[in-house]
Amino acid sequence: MSLLLLGVGVAIVAASLYNAGVSVQALDARESSSDHALRASLLVKLAGERRWLLGTGLVTLGWTLQAGALLFAPLTVVQPALAVGLLLLLAIGTHVLHEPVGAREIAAVLAICGGLVGLALTAPEHTVTRGAPLAVALALAAIGLGAVVPYLLSTLGRAPRTSVVLSAGLAYAWCGITTKMVSDAVAAGAWGEALLWVLATAAGAGVGLLSEMTALQSRPATRVAPVVLVVDIVVAVAFAAALVGERWSVTPSGGAILVAALALVTAAAGVLAASPAVAAATHPTTTPAGH
Repeated sequence: MSLLLLGVGVAIVAASLYNAGVSVQALDARESSSDHALRASLLVKLAGERRWLLGTGLVTLGWTLQAGALLFAPLTVVQPALAVGLLLLLAIGTHVLHEPVGAREIAAVLAICGGLVGLALTAPEHTVTRGAPLAVALALAAIGLGAVVPYLLSTLGRAPRTSVVLSAGLAYAWCGITTKMVSDAVAAGAWGEALLWVLATAAGAGVGLLSEMTALQSRPATRVAPVVLVVDIVVAVAFAAALVGERWSVTPSGGAILVAALALVTAAAGVLAASPAVAAATHPTTTPAGH
């Protein structure tokens, strides 16, 4: 239990860094021209902004801590624990930007905290990935294909619409899964394999970041953040249950309490991510970037 709590604690710090970084990144993304939407030129342009690079540094440090957390706690717990970072954004929106907080936000905070306690008490055994390599590869291929759908649509001259938001969530779920693979490889001393998974994570992060920054150019964070976060958690946790070997059936009540805790955290995270106070912390303006 002590190692599990250590993993959860590290994941919470990682989540805070993630969200602080994204809040900084989004300031510059919102000011970028939509002509760069779904193009690598958007990231190239943003990479020239010191503020955006600072945010990227915070996100990278958060990823490193997430990988560390997975050395001690299962993906089923670590991925939902990243939702705690929303509490930092809520605090920024409330105390710095003076956005009002209502009963919905308070209930969501309590639900996330309660859900994480439930996850910690009923967490499945921490394992290394036990899925068949082919099954893992096929699952990752399906997630990756879903993440690049808006880019394929754009190539065909069709508007990506909602798929760009889903792309970000799927890409970040890919990153959560490949980060688990990095952690497992490091624990086994397989450094070459770990490097390959780091590169896979970087590729997924690039797609997710470009999709999210593009989505934030034309949509309010109250519509982008909840979808991205919920898709990220649900897909990564489903992968953990199906292919990583994190057996829910051996947890208390045959996994029922664990599932309820996961559902509580995920739903509350979606509600909190849609809060105007949290949205204000990621980018205070709601006017789309100029064309």
